[in-house]
This record gives sequence, C-alpha cells and structure tokens, in this order.
Amino acid sequence: MNRKRAFDPVVDERTRLLILGSLPGDTSLRAGQYYGHPQNAFWRLIGGVIRRELAALPYEDRLAALTAARVGLWDVIASAERPGSLDAAIRLPEAADLRGLVEALPDLRVVAFNGGTAARLGRAVLRDVGESLTLIDLPSSSPAHARRFADKALAWSVLSPWIA
Repeated sequence: MNRKRAFDPVVDERTRLLILGSLPGDTSLRAGQYYGHPQNAFWRLIGGVIRRELAALPYEDRLAALTAARVGLWDVIASAERPGSLDAAIRLPEAADLRGLVEALPDLRVVAFNGGTAARLGRAVLRDVGESLTLIDLPSSSPAHARRFADKALAWSVLSPWIA
C-alpha cells in the first residue's frame, strides 16, 4: 500500500489561528488542494467565520483570503497508509512536526482541530504548550460525519474572536 502524504502548511509569520485536519482524503490529494472534496463543508464553514464567501473562489484565492485573515492550515499526520479516505482506516501514521510549526509562528494564539482524529493526535503532541495557545476541538467538516450544517457552523463560530 502506498503512503499518502499531507500538503505543506499554509501559514505566514502573521498566522494567528491554525486549523489542523488529520490527513487529506483521496479527492483532495488528487486535486492537490486542502478540502478538495466538493461535499466537504470546510470552505463554507471557515468562510462563515471570516465572513467571506470562499467556496466559489479559485483555490489560490481561497488560500490568500485565509492568509489575509491570519488563518493557517495543516494536518497532524505527515504521512500514513490508508485505503480510501476515512480516518478510521489510517495505519502507521507519521506525525507532522506540529511543535516545530507552532514555535515558528510568533503570532499564533489558537489551534483548532477539524474532527476527532485531528483533536486526539494533535492534543497529544501539543498537550503541554502551556497557556500560550488555546486548543479548540471542532466537529469535522467531512461529509462522512453527518451533522446538520447549521450545527457545525455554530460550533465553528467560536473561532471568530481570533480572526483579523
């Protein structure tokens, strides 16, 4: 089985909020885009948080809008074996260097985990970051985790205070 690899982080020195997923799914990997599955609600959810319609924008413009809002993206898993796209199928994960990234972002104030797998693995790495960071667990934006969009959007709205 081939190892699937995460994308590079999308951050800059002004990143205040970092959103961590688990590992891109097959559709995202084929597209070469974070949250590339058309049914994944991520772009609608974060668009609501930053008060900007993102889903219809070209991918590079979406990333630029996040960066302008001081929002970064990455994943907690650098690579893993996984048939399909479900987190439950992840085998032999290699952790991303979360500590290294966090230490390189001087304005970082909050790390949000997109889904349970990201929260479980990410919190294990960042559990002792002290009071310098707020850690927030979010419901997954994935269509595999059925929940009304309005409920997910309400949960994601807790990120609003950290938006530029």
